[in-house]
Amino acid sequence: MTMRLIYSIWFNLVFYAANIIMSSALMWSLLLPRRYIVRAVGVWLGTVAVVEKYLGGISYEVKGTENIPQGACIIAAKHQSEWETFKLHLMLKDPAIVLKRELLRIPLIGWYMSMSGSIAIDRSSGAKALLGMMQAAKRAAKEGRPIVIFPEGTRAAPGESRPYKSGVSALYSELNIPVVPMALNSGLLWPKNSFFKKPGKISVEFLAPIPAGLPKEEMMQKLKEGLEPAAMRLAGL
Repeated sequence: MTMRLIYSIWFNLVFYAANIIMSSALMWSLLLPRRYIVRAVGVWLGTVAVVEKYLGGISYEVKGTENIPQGACIIAAKHQSEWETFKLHLMLKDPAIVLKRELLRIPLIGWYMSMSGSIAIDRSSGAKALLGMMQAAKRAAKEGRPIVIFPEGTRAAPGESRPYKSGVSALYSELNIPVVPMALNSGLLWPKNSFFKKPGKISVEFLAPIPAGLPKEEMMQKLKEGLEPAAMRLAGL
C-alpha cells in the first residue's frame, strides 16, 4: 500500500504538472485559426503521453486502426477514466468529441476543448441539448471529422455495463455514417475518481465498423454485442 501511494503521488504530480506546463506554454495558439489549435493540442497531449510513459510508467497500445474509415464516422467508445479523454486527439484525426458543457469551465483545458471543436451539450436541457448536439455533429461530419461519443454517457468500471443513451442512435440515424466501436481497459490502471494509479500498458481496440443505413435498433444491438464483449476481453474478465 505504501509503494502504491508513493507511486500515485509521483504519477499525479508528473501528469498534472506536464499538462499545466504544456497547456500554458501553448496558450498563444488559441489566438489562431482552429486548425492550428488542433495541432497545438496534438503537441501538448503527445508530450504528456511521453511523460506518462517514461516518468509515470503508463503506456498504451492501439489496435484496429484499419477499421476507422476515411472521412466522417461515429466513434462509439467505452469510457472508464479520464485517461482516454487525453488520448483521443492522438488516436484520431481532428475528432469532434461529445462532452458535457461543464467541462468547458475548467481553466485552460476547457478553452482548448471549446476552441478545438468539441461538441458540448447541456444535459439539463433535454431535447434542446440533443438538437444542439445534432447541429454541431452535422458540421463536423461535413468536414469529414470523426465524431466521438460515449454511449453510456458516463464512466463505468471495467466489467460494468450501463444502459446506452439515445445520443449515439440519434447521430447514426441523422448523419447516415458508419459507427466504429472503441473498446479499452483504461480503468484497470486509472480507476474512475481515484487518486491511485497503477503502472502498466492500456489497450485500445477499434472494432469492425457498423455500416450506415441500418435500422437504429439493429445498429444498437450490433454495437452492444460487439463493444461489451471486447471491453470484457481487454479487461481479462
